[in-house]
Amino acid sequence: MSSSASDTPGSEEVAPPLPRLQLRDPLPPVIDTVDDYVNYCARVSLGSGPVALDAERASGYRYSQRAYLVQVRRDGSGTGLVDPIAFDDLTDLDEAIGDAEWILHAATQDLPCLAEIGLRPTALFDTELAGRLLNLPRVGLASLVEHYLGLSLAKEHSAADWSTRPLPEPWLEYAALDVEVLIELRNLIEADLERTGKREWAAQDFEALLSFTGAPQREERWRRTSGIHRARGRRTLGLVRAIWEARDRIAEQRDTTPGRILPDASILEIAREAPRDASALRQLSVMRSRGPRRFVQEWLDAVEEGLALAEDELPHSTPNREGPPPPRAWADKHPEAAARLAAAREAVARIAEQNDLPTENLISPGLVRALAWEPPSTPDVAHVGDALAEAGARPWQVELVATDLAAALQP
Repeated sequence: MSSSASDTPGSEEVAPPLPRLQLRDPLPPVIDTVDDYVNYCARVSLGSGPVALDAERASGYRYSQRAYLVQVRRDGSGTGLVDPIAFDDLTDLDEAIGDAEWILHAATQDLPCLAEIGLRPTALFDTELAGRLLNLPRVGLASLVEHYLGLSLAKEHSAADWSTRPLPEPWLEYAALDVEVLIELRNLIEADLERTGKREWAAQDFEALLSFTGAPQREERWRRTSGIHRARGRRTLGLVRAIWEARDRIAEQRDTTPGRILPDASILEIAREAPRDASALRQLSVMRSRGPRRFVQEWLDAVEEGLALAEDELPHSTPNREGPPPPRAWADKHPEAAARLAAAREAVARIAEQNDLPTENLISPGLVRALAWEPPSTPDVAHVGDALAEAGARPWQVELVATDLAAALQP
C-alpha cells in the first residue's frame, strides 16, 4: 500500500482553501439617478441598527482622493451602491442615516472623502482599529473575515481605477461584499472587546475619530521625490522643487496622479541637466515618453524659475523639522534625552505586553519621543498625564501609561 503525503516523514498537511465569501443578496444596480437615490435614502431611514459604509477611490489614477463609489448596507434596507459622481452631494443619505452608528473598516482612509460629499458620522465603529486593540496578528478586512467567519474574501480590485464608467460587474460584487460582511463582523468583534475588557477603550478611540478630517498636510512635499538624495547642491534642489510644483499643478488641473504626468526619476533628470531650451530638453531620455512631451514649455518654465532663484531663496540641504530630531542622534549629542527615551520605551513595551496591545495603539510613539525630548518641568504623574491628554491621548491611555512614563522621565 502506498503511503500518503501526510504519512511521509517531515511532510506537513496543507490546509484546504477556505470557502469563498459570496453575496447573500442579488447584486444591486448602481444608484445613479435621482429617483433611485431618493428611494434608497427612504429605505435607509426605515432600516434598523448600524449602517455599514465603504468608499472606493482611484488613488493610483487620479490626483484627488474623492469617492467614486459609496457602498451602504443596513438591516431592512439592503445594500446600496451609490455613484457619488452623479449627484451634487449625498446629504440626503446623511440625513437618512441620522444618528445611527457607522461601521467602517480603516475609518481614517474613508472619512475625509465621505465628508467631502456630505456624509459625516455621529457615532462609529472601526473594525480595523478594534482588531488592533485586540492585538490580532492581521487586521485587514480579508484577514478579519477569515479569522471570525472562516471565509476568504478576495481583494483583487482594491487598487482598481474606480473612476471607470461603467463599473464592471466583478468590481461591483467586490464592493458589495465589503459592506455586506461588516455588520456581522462588527458584532463578533464587539463581543471580543467586551470579553477582554477593551470595549470602553475602543469607544474612546472611536469617538476621537469623529473629528478626523485627514492627515496633516506635509510641509515641503516635494522632498518626498523618490531618489532626491541624489540631487547634489541647493541649486539642484531648487530645480527639483520648481519642477515638482509644476507637475503638481498640472496633475491637479487634470485630476491625474502626478507620476503619470512626469515620473520622479524624470524630475531628477531635468533638474540635473537644467536644459535651457526645447531642443536641449528633448535630448533627455524623459522626453522619449509621450506624456512628458506634452508639457515641454511647463518644464522649461520651471527650470527657468529654479535657475533664477537667489541664493537665500534656495531650499536648505536638509528639511525643516518640527519637534525633536531623529532619536538615532540623541545618544551622542543629547544623552539625557536618549536615556529618558530608552526608559520610556521600555515602560511602554512592558505595559503593552501586560495588556495585550500593540505599543503604537497603547500610546503614539511620536508622543513618547516628544515627552522624552522635552518632559514637563515637573515630570510627575499629574503633569505627564496633562501633557499626554493635551497631545490627544485618550483617558484610557493616560490611565495606563502616565505613572510609568512619569517614572521614566525623572532626571
